[in-house]
Amino acid sequence: MILQKEYSIAEAKNKLPSIIHNVETGGSVKLTRYGKPVAVLLSMREYEKLRKSTKGFWKALLEFRINLIGENIDISDSDFENLRDNSEGRKVSFLQ
Repeated sequence: MILQKEYSIAEAKNKLPSIIHNVETGGSVKLTRYGKPVAVLLSMREYEKLRKSTKGFWKALLEFRINLIGENIDISDSDFENLRDNSEGRKVSFLQ
């Protein structure tokens, strides 16, 4: 794992070409203002990985159900019996 470097914005302004070269090789850079992180520089490859859209819950659920049918897996209500703890939880008394 490549360690993340940290520069103040003023420092990064003076070293921008070398910082960009380092980021292109796989690292990332945290930029700070008055010692507090305000931005991150990363390569286009890493940026694109972050931007990739996920399939979302409903699409994933539909794929899961299709896979169940394809594998002849049957899930019934009895599979879920005894999964939930039906005992009483803590009793909170507001009238003390």
